[in-house]
Amino acid sequence: MAVQNVFVYGTLKQGEPNQHWLTNKRNGFARFVGSATSTEKYPLVIASRYNIPFLLDKTGTGEFVTGEIYEVDDKMLKNLDVLEEYPAFYVREERLFKLSNNTSDVIAWVYLLQSFKESLLELPFLQEYRSEGVHGLQYCEPALRDESYDACSDVQGKQKAHK
Repeated sequence: MAVQNVFVYGTLKQGEPNQHWLTNKRNGFARFVGSATSTEKYPLVIASRYNIPFLLDKTGTGEFVTGEIYEVDDKMLKNLDVLEEYPAFYVREERLFKLSNNTSDVIAWVYLLQSFKESLLELPFLQEYRSEGVHGLQYCEPALRDESYDACSDVQGKQKAHK
């Protein structure tokens, strides 16, 4: 079985609302490798009324972002693509990350938001996302949302409400 690395920084992390996507064996294989940090700075922001974390594709701006690395098979990666609405909403690119328990770097896929309003860069940049974290916001499950509301009004283009 071929595996690839994926870096998760938001609701897919352990203890977060969408972590079940990685633990549900029907979605494919996933194995937690370890905590990791980006080797470059990125703006990790929380936007929309549902407190969705977005990693903006603006390398060199923001903070070194902490998340988790998972080994996943092709089936799991395809299911994560569905969740992240790749390629219509996010782009998925390989970037370099440093594992917390190791001095070596690892290449992993990460979902980045490329098309966004510049006003998102005025939001506070986070080093780490928690659905009930120090930023004082709470993630809202999709079933609790008013679907008539554009959850990503700060995102440009033809992209629709995410998650």
